[in-house]
Amino acid sequence: MTTTKLDLTGLKCPLPALKTRKALKGITSGDFLEVHCTDPLSAIDIPNLIRETGDKVEITERTESRIVFLIEKTNGLIEEPNGPSPAVKQRL
Repeated sequence: MTTTKLDLTGLKCPLPALKTRKALKGITSGDFLEVHCTDPLSAIDIPNLIRETGDKVEITERTESRIVFLIEKTNGLIEEPNGPSPAVKQRL
């Protein structure tokens, strides 16, 4: 179990969510991704991304100047936002 740190301070929407998605693809199940953001919209975008991917937000820290997410990679699969669900893919 390892923790990868991703510094996205200074980046504006949609870059924090896009870079978080890309970083999640590069880690294995059971590992953690620690994401540091300054864009207030990250507090909405990254939890929504994590709901799509099926991973888990362990800790969210928010101060006036930054937001920190600790994300646990749980399933090793990132779905496309508009793609079919895994159950639908199995039937195809």
